[in-house]
Parts: sequence; C-alpha cells; structure tokens
Amino acid sequence: MERPIKPRVCGPGFQGRVYATVSLVPPGRLVTYGDVAAALGDAAVARQVGWALAALTDDGVPWHRVINAQGRISVRGDDARAVVQAARLESEGVRFTNGRCDLRAHRFPLPSAPSDDE
Repeated sequence: MERPIKPRVCGPGFQGRVYATVSLVPPGRLVTYGDVAAALGDAAVARQVGWALAALTDDGVPWHRVINAQGRISVRGDDARAVVQAARLESEGVRFTNGRCDLRAHRFPLPSAPSDDE
C-alpha cells in the first residue's frame, strides 16, 4: 500500500514560515518544536524547526518560547543560549522545577496551516 505524498514543508521559505509561526506565541506561553512543525503541516519536521530557530538572527522572533515535548529547554551544546532562554521564560512567568516546566499550563494552541484547498 502506497503512502500518500505530503506536500513538501521544508522547501523554500521554510525558515520564514517557522519564524512567522513562532511569532504568534504570546509572552508566558509555550509551544514545542513538534507543535510548530504540525502547524506548518508536517509534525515530522520538528528537528528542522529546531535548526531554523538555531539559525535565527532576528531578535524580534520569540524563539525562547519553543521548548521540547518534555517541557525542557533543548541545550544541544549551547549552554549560554539555554541560560538566556530560561531567564527570558522565567521573566514571562514560566517556572521550571528540576529543569522542566508545566507545559500543560503554558502551552499555546497554534493555528493549523491552511490546506492547499483554502
């Protein structure tokens, strides 16, 4: 049985779509990399969302509001960025206990990407 072909999510303009989606998240609220990927149309591209955010040079995008699905900050070898991320989130009222926050209390529901039919 053949799997249906999904439209290519990570093509041209992917980083811009990631940044636009993350910019929807208000202060004190969080999304996961998978939430952003799903909102863009393919939950399987969560890692690529992380790469896009790691490449970010625009301070106007609230990258710090994206965490992993376990409610933790993903360090990935950049301890300084993780410290900045935690400080920014804590200044917005997000509290961490043992390195984890209550994602259920802070999760922001992102709108889904429009389908090709819309």
